[in-house]
Amino acid sequence: MSQYVVGLTGGIGSGKSTVAELFVEQGAGLVDADAIARELTVADGVAMPMLTAEFGRKILSPNGALDRAAMRQLAFADPSIKNRLECILHPIIRKISTERCRAATEPYVILAVPLLVESGTYRDRCDRIVVVDCPESLQIERVMARNGMSAEEVKAIMATQATRQQRLLVADDVVVNDADKTKISEQVKMLHSNYLALMAEKLKASC
Repeated sequence: MSQYVVGLTGGIGSGKSTVAELFVEQGAGLVDADAIARELTVADGVAMPMLTAEFGRKILSPNGALDRAAMRQLAFADPSIKNRLECILHPIIRKISTERCRAATEPYVILAVPLLVESGTYRDRCDRIVVVDCPESLQIERVMARNGMSAEEVKAIMATQATRQQRLLVADDVVVNDADKTKISEQVKMLHSNYLALMAEKLKASC
């Protein structure tokens, strides 16, 4: 695995993708659990036979990929479905993300995991955890504008995730995303310098 792994997380609408991109611009590697999940659930994705066997063809979009909206509705109707879905996807995502971290050649890797706190296992794989934080009202506003959801739908998703307080409790570092991109960029640059220094210390200690 890359010598230094930084776990990146945050609630829906917090701006995780923007922050991850800024780290990449600074020279960090990126392994994105959400992107891996999308790879697994396209029409010919590795996970699709297992998902179809578990939930039936009602979860398929017309082109044979996972219909995320249909899956979300099923999970809201029956909380056990979310656990069944995660039992299929999470081990595969964990395996692929570990392989990609090991293959990374950058000084350190950002491991972006939306449900990092909820998984309970990523702390063992990360040297550092950075949380992207903003007020919950701003999360709701952003997701409504981005996805065309109602406030109630966004709140329902947020209710299935760790709370803002729970995320902040596990954070080694926090990026506050409640203003413009310039403010976020300044925070990322400072953290990038710190991670390079910490990575160098870890390398020195291992010699």
